[in-house]
Amino acid sequence: MVTADTLVDDLWPDPPTGALGALRTFVAALRRALEPDRMPRTPPRVLVTEGPGYALRLPREDVDVCRFEDALGAARRVPDRVVELGEALASWRGPAYADLTDSEWAQRERARLEELRLQGVELRARIVLNSGDGAELAAELGAHVGEHPWREPAWDLLARALYRAGRQADALATLRRGRTMLAEQLGLDPGPDLARLETEILNRSATLDPSGQPTPPQPIWPGTAARLGPRTTVDLARTLALVGGDALVHSRRDRLAAAHAAERTGDVSLTARVIGAYDVPALWSRADDPEQSRAVVVTAQRTLRALGPAAPADLRARLLATIAVESRSGNTHGTASETAREAAYEAEALAREIGDPALLAFALNGVFLQSFTRPGLAPRRDAIGTEILALATQHGLPTFAILGQLIRMQSASALGDLKSAAEHTDAAEQLAATHESPAVPVLTAWFRARAAAARSTESGGASPAAAAAAYREADDALKTAGMPGLHQGLLPLALLGLRLLHDRPAPTDPQLDWGPNRPWTAPLVLLAQGRRDDARAALAAAPEPPHDHLQEALWCLTVHAAALLDEPKIAARAAHALRDASAEDAGAASGMITLGPVQRFLTEAETCAARTG
Repeated sequence: MVTADTLVDDLWPDPPTGALGALRTFVAALRRALEPDRMPRTPPRVLVTEGPGYALRLPREDVDVCRFEDALGAARRVPDRVVELGEALASWRGPAYADLTDSEWAQRERARLEELRLQGVELRARIVLNSGDGAELAAELGAHVGEHPWREPAWDLLARALYRAGRQADALATLRRGRTMLAEQLGLDPGPDLARLETEILNRSATLDPSGQPTPPQPIWPGTAARLGPRTTVDLARTLALVGGDALVHSRRDRLAAAHAAERTGDVSLTARVIGAYDVPALWSRADDPEQSRAVVVTAQRTLRALGPAAPADLRARLLATIAVESRSGNTHGTASETAREAAYEAEALAREIGDPALLAFALNGVFLQSFTRPGLAPRRDAIGTEILALATQHGLPTFAILGQLIRMQSASALGDLKSAAEHTDAAEQLAATHESPAVPVLTAWFRARAAAARSTESGGASPAAAAAAYREADDALKTAGMPGLHQGLLPLALLGLRLLHDRPAPTDPQLDWGPNRPWTAPLVLLAQGRRDDARAALAAAPEPPHDHLQEALWCLTVHAAALLDEPKIAARAAHALRDASAEDAGAASGMITLGPVQRFLTEAETCAARTG
């Protein structure tokens, strides 16, 4: 029975006058829907009045929750009824009571049912494995572990399924990752079962096979176990970010799913640890999946509020750093951007106070991604990259060492120091080769193409055609790297910059996808097509460039178009924005393209003003 007062409070945060009467009207309508054939003035049998409230009276077989609970209980008592449990599990369609997110009773019941569902998934897998089957469960259990990395039984079952599939090395690596994730990343104490299972797998114990026979030997690649043993789950997540392709896409997907699954448990501290465990370094200021990034930020902010001001400093710092990293400057504006910068600085201060070098490196990553507030900040970013690199080198954080080298490469590129940029590029590639980060050469190939483009203006340098070919080759590798936020519109912008270096008009190939850069490239493309009036309209409509790696390039395109169209006010506005970047190369803060020195465009703006004045 639920009292009428409770129902009123649940329906209205601020109950109106006559709320009780409205509730009775709702109940009457609901009774008609539930029992359409009930005769007037006949007592209801389903939604009944009981004491000061109402109760639902239904047979257990008519309630999906009851059917699931009964199937779970039956499978626990009689393993042969596992088929019924599988059917009950298949009836789930996302979180329970998903449309009642703010109701306390719904939150409690959702957490209870989610725990029962997870127990059901694991019980079904255990029964199947104990029957001698289960090799086909490896993929399903891998996804289960990805979403619920705090569940020790899930790691146990995944390892058993991998072993049953003849993948002994993967099973051992899974157990070691599981113990590391539980102990080091989530602060949970693993029980002895995982260590015991590892010993059994190493010894190919007969207990792992229901028939009582040891599993036939399976070949292990030389050195596999030794290579995978000491690697933490966070190391693997960072590697996924640098592997790219489908691995990066899956890493992002699993990270969000795990955060939401942790949130459904109702354990706020666990949710915070799960969110903060995925401290994957990030280099580019435009998100690859903006919607997913926003979802991560919202979840982290919600968790911060739930933790309250007395939250442990390390959890708070990781959540704030996550907000800063995921709120990429190229995808946030106004209040959201300011909130992200504040989160970055607070995370940095907390990390310094705690004295955790890995946490400080992650927080500084957020500070770096929020350091594009205006053009001309390459020296500031170089200082951040220098500190990240020093921390990573001193404390053995290889993926952050790669990040530090790439940030310094970008900064040197922005300042036109191609020699230093090349040295950081070489160092990043050497680290990538040692630590299995194949996405790094995809990025550094762009720097080498950018350097070829810059030298195509020098005697003895690469020809413009060779520089264009280098850009296209780098773009071919980037297409499948799982980084659309970086890839979209980059090649056309690079080719446009190459043409500007040689005083040629913009490319007009209709196959070129300008992506998010279109508002600032359209005036020059239209001019190259002879559509001067359309170009002027496009120039007038172009907004301020986003605060990201390409802002100097887009401002310089605005200057150039304004000069060609005799628009001194627009040229002056763009030149004012660029005044602190006069010593930098346009677009080179990306480390991937160049339009030439910013000073060239500032001079063009001054000439435009003088010519029309």
